[in-house]
Order: sequence, then structure tokens, then C-alpha cells
Amino acid sequence: MTVLTETFNLDACLVNARRASRQLAAADRNGALYKIADALETHGAEIVRANAEDVKAERLKGTKEALIDRLTLTPERVEAMADAVRLVTKLPDPLNRIYEGWTLENGLRVQKVAVPFGVIGMIYESRPNVTVDAATLALKAGSAAVLRGSSNALNSNRVLVRVMREAIQSADLPKDAIQLVDSPDRELVTQLLSARGNVDLVIPRGGESLIQHVVQNAKVPTIETGTGNCHIFVDASADLQKAKNIIVNAKVQRPGVCNSAETLLVHKDVVASFLPDALGELSSQGVSLNADEHTREHFPDANVATETDWETEYLDYTLAVKVVDSVDEAIEHITIYGTQHSEAIVTSDMQNARKFQQQIDAAAVFVNASTRFTDGFAFGFGAEIGISTQKLHARGPMGLAEIVTYKYLIEGEGQIRD
Repeated sequence: MTVLTETFNLDACLVNARRASRQLAAADRNGALYKIADALETHGAEIVRANAEDVKAERLKGTKEALIDRLTLTPERVEAMADAVRLVTKLPDPLNRIYEGWTLENGLRVQKVAVPFGVIGMIYESRPNVTVDAATLALKAGSAAVLRGSSNALNSNRVLVRVMREAIQSADLPKDAIQLVDSPDRELVTQLLSARGNVDLVIPRGGESLIQHVVQNAKVPTIETGTGNCHIFVDASADLQKAKNIIVNAKVQRPGVCNSAETLLVHKDVVASFLPDALGELSSQGVSLNADEHTREHFPDANVATETDWETEYLDYTLAVKVVDSVDEAIEHITIYGTQHSEAIVTSDMQNARKFQQQIDAAAVFVNASTRFTDGFAFGFGAEIGISTQKLHARGPMGLAEIVTYKYLIEGEGQIRD
């Protein structure tokens, strides 16, 4: 463990992380990652036991099961984390890549080259797998990771970070390349966001309140990973069986994650043929439905939707449903209430598909596919450190390419400027 909770010193943590980061670019980072993967498997039972303490405490608080699922680690999930780390070792090294190069008229040779950020802070909620994802991706990208998970996962994160630190130390890398902000004190989040000169980048990953706190208080560069009020629009020409499969998957598979669907929009021409069957299936799988008046005419068991429902990221077995007159009305609704995360249209009309993709302002826009695919692993990145809903400098699932920066290397033979 970094330090005991009651004596945790963030300044010392950041100084140690900076010192460690200088040794990473030229180190055998893949060798350290293999050690982490092996250690996760070796200590799997201990990790699961620590996680069970966190899960028990949350259940006693009455936390929703969908959010409990985000927190829970099983032996299979620990194994999957280890496998994901091994996949990261197979990804190309993101460092020292030459983006472009040229020679000036005066003979100076210029290259734009990928380099580490240095120290990356990660602020996130619940999901302890993010502890491993963030640490290993930062390490692969040559940066030290300073991890601040939520207090409800502190037991899990303590064991995970201890195991990873011991693993990289056994690979002759400085253990301080992975640091845990080992305290539930929320003031430390603000301090981390204010640590100019000690932290090069902060990535928040969580709910709206966390994101807003970061946006309002950050004095260091951040990449905003926003909330996911994601929509599925079933167009008039949609294959209705395909549409039902997509909305059920997007809502039910893992409702507590940011790329799950929160609102279903249905074209008026397919209401009678689609809604009773699709909503019946969703209801049978435990989904509570909040619907507009037109929807309730065909599915009276639905609750009455309010304005709040259109703007809510439920992260639970709840779905808002609305009937629209056209693809243009669907686009307008999403423009008003969407969070620029992931949106989908189910249609056989390619003109409407192209209009939807062109006019929807979101990080990922799907045609005839579930929003659940907005994920670095699903996109083929090998892993992700978060999903950015901003436009600078990264957008959508962020893999290794988004957590390196660059510098210019210039070589000459004594040139001086006139």
C-alpha cells in the first residue's frame, strides 16, 4: 500500500509518482504488465474477499443492484482483468511513434514524436476493474498513474494497487509508478485537480456530479468523460425483430454502465406493430417503463413519463419511451436531451441512416447496432481508459493513442537563425 489512510500525503504521492515516471519510457513495460497479470491471478481469492466487504457494505446501504454489479468482482472477472492486461502487452508501443517528419530549407530535420504525459490522475467511481485498466494503460503509455477510486471500493482498490505495485517492483520498475489516493477524503479530489506542475492530465470517470465537480474545479488539463443518456430510435422502415433485439440488449445486458440505452424513440408508423411486443419483452426482464401518452395507449402498464425522464441517466432497469413523427423529430429530441455519448438508429432507409449519423452530435453514432458497443475493447483498442464526450483532444473510447502526447525533435549541424 502507498501509505496508511490516516497519514496519507497527496503531495508526497505526486512527487514520488513524478520521480517514477521518468524511468518508464525506456523500461520493459510489457514485462511489468505480464507480472501484473500473473499477480492478479495469484491473488485472485484475496481480491475477491476484499471486494466482498465493499459489496456487503453497499447492500446494507440499499444500493441498487445495477450499481452493485458495477462494484462486484468475481473470480471470473478477476481472470478477465488479468487477460485484459495481457492483451495490452500485445498492443503496439504508443511511444516514439513518428507522426510526421520533414527537413526545412535551412537543413534542420524536424520530427513530431509520441511521448508520455508523465503523471496521469484518474478519478472514478465504484468499478474496481478501472483501477487495473487505468494503471496498466498508463504504464503501457509510459506514465505514472495516480488513482482515486470511490470510497465504496476502497477495500478492493487497496488490494489491487498493492498487488500491482509489488508486481512491477519485481519487474525492476519503480512501484511508485502506480499510486492509490488511499483516503475517502473528498477534499483530496480537489487537491488533485489543483496540482499544477505535479499532474499532467486528469481523467474523471463517473456520474454527473463527479464530472461537474471536475469541470468546475480543475486547474490541470482534463479529459471529460461525461454521462451517457443514450437513445435508440426505431425508424419506420426498421426490421422490428432486429430493433427489439437491439433495445433489449442496450438496456438489459448491463444497465449500470454509461453506454446502456436510457430512452427508446419509436416512429409513429410502427407503434402498433412494435411497442407491445418490445415493451412486453423489456417488462418481462424487469425493466420499468416511463412513457409518453401515445406509448401508453399501446402499453398501458407503463408509467407516465415526465420531463425529467427524458434527461435522466438511470443506470438501472428503467427506460423512457416516446413516440416521434419522423427522423427529424428524433434528432431534435436527442439534440435537446442527449449527452453526446452514444446514439443509435434502427432503419432500412440508408438516407435516414446517413442523416442521423451526420446530424447527431455524439462521440459514437450507430446504425442497426446496440449502443453497448461504445467501448475501447469492443472497438479493437485492446482496452480503454474512459469514454470522452468532449471534443479536445480525445473523443469516444480512449485507448493508448489518446493518453500520449508529443514533442518535436529537431536536429541540425550548427544552424543559427538570422
